[in-house]
Amino acid sequence: MAKQKKQKSMEETLWDSANKLRGSVESSEYKHVVLGLIFLKFASDKFAARREELIADNQQI
Repeated sequence: MAKQKKQKSMEETLWDSANKLRGSVESSEYKHVVLGLIFLKFASDKFAARREELIADNQQI
């Protein structure tokens, strides 16, 4: 009977991919990328919340 290959979780796959893409970047330099991504997530969340407020206000008219 052939062994079934264990399927990786999404997180494991993304982590492995990030490690391959990072290459030889120093960890102290990697923080700039991470901080940029955190800011983009913050801005995206704020935009989505404001968009929902505007849609709700427009529907009340």
